[in-house]
Amino acid sequence: MNQAPTIKALIAEDESILSLTLQRMLGKLWPELELCSVVENGIEAVQAALSELPDVLFLDIKMPGKTGLEVAQELAEEWPAEQPFPMVVYVTAYDEFAVQAFETCAADYVLKPISEERLNKTIKRLQEHFQARTKTQNDRQQPESELERVIVQLRQLHQIQLPNSAENLSPTTEKLSVIRAAVGNNIRIIPIEDVIYFEATDKYINVVTAEHSSLIRSSLRDLLPQLDSSLFWQIHRSTVVNVKRVHMAHKDESGKITLKLKNSDDKLSVSRVYAHLFKQM
Repeated sequence: MNQAPTIKALIAEDESILSLTLQRMLGKLWPELELCSVVENGIEAVQAALSELPDVLFLDIKMPGKTGLEVAQELAEEWPAEQPFPMVVYVTAYDEFAVQAFETCAADYVLKPISEERLNKTIKRLQEHFQARTKTQNDRQQPESELERVIVQLRQLHQIQLPNSAENLSPTTEKLSVIRAAVGNNIRIIPIEDVIYFEATDKYINVVTAEHSSLIRSSLRDLLPQLDSSLFWQIHRSTVVNVKRVHMAHKDESGKITLKLKNSDDKLSVSRVYAHLFKQM
């Protein structure tokens, strides 16, 4: 008789008491589950997940470094194509409205404070999923289909306005007409239509035009609500492009999309999460 494969899980939770509570409950309700990593921030979560390749991710929505949604997005971009993408369980303290939004998007969740009853329902869902996956383990489309499911969820979840975030700005927020970038002792005024693309680099954003590149101290999370979304498209977790400056989108044999730009030799990669933007109309 074949032994069931070991299911591995990663926990990312910055509050130590909640992390220990979740570990204790999982040990009681699902003793066969192997905890391969327990981390305290989003950056460590990405690193550990890509190293350990767990089957389940318990991600706190709001934690240092990266949010749970940002962790899931980065993993969706970097995950090995031949490896089934992990099941994602979001750990959230948000109100009923947000919980309903998560349910609508079909992403499972555990509401803080964690209860054994609710966690047990999550475990049963996960176990049913892995039993079904084991039966279809010879299906070569399985890893790709699971990743596509998560990508669809991420697209929907990014529309949720989370409390206390820059994304919670009003839709009527005035859009930027110019970018002001420091260059030594001077301030460079860049008309927004001259920007070819924005590229996030740690605590700064590189603003690229046909003539020059300039750094501004900001994050894409803060910048995006101030941009005209019909003109500036996010194509990667760290890249936003002026769509009027795109000459062509090229898809290679593996399905990866690269943008060729007007008046620039730079080429930009489109992540899996945003590939749908360049499907033929």
